[in-house]
Amino acid sequence: MSGKIVATRGMRDFLPTEKTWRERVLSVLRDTHTSLGFMEIETPALEPIERLQSGQGGENEKMIFQVMRRGLDPQAGILPAEAVDLGLRYDLTLPLTRYFASHQAELPNVFRAFQTGPVWRAERPQKGRFRQFNQVDIDILGEASFSAEVEILATAWSAVTKLGLDKDSTVLINDRRFLRDLMSAAGIDGDKHDSAFITLDKLEKIGQEAVIKELVTHQIASESQAESLVEAVVSISAVVLEADMKTLEISALQTELPIYDLGEIAAQVGDICPDIKIKFTPTLVRGMGYYTGPIFEVSHTASGSSICGGGRYDGVVGRWLGRDVPAVGFSFGFERIVDLVSLPEQGQQLKVALAYQKPHEALAALHLREGLLSAGASNAGLLKAPRKMSAGFFEQAASLGYNRVLLPSRYLEAAEQGNPDFAALLEQARVLEN
Repeated sequence: MSGKIVATRGMRDFLPTEKTWRERVLSVLRDTHTSLGFMEIETPALEPIERLQSGQGGENEKMIFQVMRRGLDPQAGILPAEAVDLGLRYDLTLPLTRYFASHQAELPNVFRAFQTGPVWRAERPQKGRFRQFNQVDIDILGEASFSAEVEILATAWSAVTKLGLDKDSTVLINDRRFLRDLMSAAGIDGDKHDSAFITLDKLEKIGQEAVIKELVTHQIASESQAESLVEAVVSISAVVLEADMKTLEISALQTELPIYDLGEIAAQVGDICPDIKIKFTPTLVRGMGYYTGPIFEVSHTASGSSICGGGRYDGVVGRWLGRDVPAVGFSFGFERIVDLVSLPEQGQQLKVALAYQKPHEALAALHLREGLLSAGASNAGLLKAPRKMSAGFFEQAASLGYNRVLLPSRYLEAAEQGNPDFAALLEQARVLEN
């Protein structure tokens, strides 16, 4: 054998020192998220090809590594498309939704998942893009209120902070519903919205004139529609979100459009994370076709692009179950993060579940998690309780690894006071028997 022996193109080997560093960065992400109530799961690398090609994965569905059925007769004349029955996952979200559908009877109605592992995309390898790479995801399945978006963003920002990336990072936020309303107001047909999203997403990279030209050339919009759309987007790019903001006046289109829960989400996350920077970004699209509501990314000045992102994807789990299941997720670009991070040199755990039933209780509990950790808890996560509290709920909390439960009757007043005694709250938590 001659020539240099190297890893498969687009894939990498890691030497022991590199692997140690990657595991240390991963441990920060894992410890941060699991300490805030997210449960680690694992899913197979392979899924049936029809699941991966369900129309939800956007451009990634064109980059699936396909696996042929075993035991095929080479003389049978089977077409290549007919020979494929499995594929390597291109992200962790679709496998998670299948996992939830498979195990819903064994999981809480609102399930907080942490997942990490390799994913594969058969794209052209280039700097910063690989055919195999690791992702780190957190997801909340089963919570319809915007408290899920608040929790996902606050939790993700906690990880960004612990990695030391917060000073140079900004959260970009938008809503897919607002984008569709904007397209409709500009006169663009509904069946062309997704194509318009892809072009609009290039605005900062290629400029206004190029975006207008592409919209017209690809017959997505007329010239006047394209000009109005771009003018509208540019005119609202500097808008600062406020808690009581429900609509946005768009003079370029002579209309006023709802911004759904973006103002309240930004305000609540800002209260929980005082140092966070949140920017309304009307050009933010996110490439996956499954997003249905708020979408977000974290941009970092040294990265040149986002280091993590996600959004609400209410329709995906329902494809497997035949009923709607709300879901919000956030994915960390581990390969980018591991190159940016610089960590300092590297010592009976108290695991507290903050029970809640209503959205305002969840929001109150979110303000207490970090304080409980500072007061000595190793874990402080939210756990949705049934309408009628029973012994089964406390048994479920114990089965999830919690040994304390803090009820709303104990923490609501403390949260409202603004300066709670976290040590006293820990004393008031109900002790569970494991």
